[in-house]
Amino acid sequence: MLPFLLSPLLVLGPAVPQETHHGPYSLTFHSIGMSGPEAGFPSFQATGYLNDRAFFHYDSESGKAEPRGPWRQVEGMEDWEEVSKRQKARGDFFLKNLKEIMGYYKDRALKTKLKWETEGSVQRAKAYLEEECPRMLQNYLQYSKTFLDRQDAPSVSFTSQVGPGNLKTLKCLAYNFYPQPVSMYWTQAGSAVETDEWGAIVPSEDGTYHSWVTVKVPSSDTGPYSCHVQHSSLAQPLIVPWNEGQEAGAVGTS
Repeated sequence: MLPFLLSPLLVLGPAVPQETHHGPYSLTFHSIGMSGPEAGFPSFQATGYLNDRAFFHYDSESGKAEPRGPWRQVEGMEDWEEVSKRQKARGDFFLKNLKEIMGYYKDRALKTKLKWETEGSVQRAKAYLEEECPRMLQNYLQYSKTFLDRQDAPSVSFTSQVGPGNLKTLKCLAYNFYPQPVSMYWTQAGSAVETDEWGAIVPSEDGTYHSWVTVKVPSSDTGPYSCHVQHSSLAQPLIVPWNEGQEAGAVGTS
């Protein structure tokens, strides 16, 4: 089984940023195909993203491009039957190219390059990236800015656990925030302390994100410690004190 990403014409179809009052915004298409698909793994699938949010998905098994997330309730943004046809055509084009590439004995990249140049694929890709994609993004923003511009303030909670070496791990969890960028750190009596672990910014099922930061302290240490969270939804950083024996929490306000 050989997974293979599409050519620039079809793959990442570009991130096309557009700076606006709330922007920037980007439109990205991520497509992938497999030469030997198995059950549950279609030979071709594609997902469209507005900023970091998936707004449609297509796969060759269903043959349908379907909106995702809040875009399921949006009417008039796209003719999804036409999108399904376009994605099928792109999948067929990709699998044809993949078969040819796998048949090359050597110099695969050079042969592919020459083929795309002579048959006009490069010129079509250039027009697609520079003309069609920006137009698509501008059209999508008419229906999508409400979702992309939303600002959800983080909530914060704590946990603590005593581990080896008589050390206690304090964990500050920020959750239910959007958009993705967030900054977190611990302080002791107002001074920043060295972070033990910074968690990845992870998407939640409802489209928001969560992350965490931990610090290790002696188990007898009662603080005072505070967790600082900075996010674009907050007029000022959210500072939440941790208290021994009371796993406190707080909710930020925009």
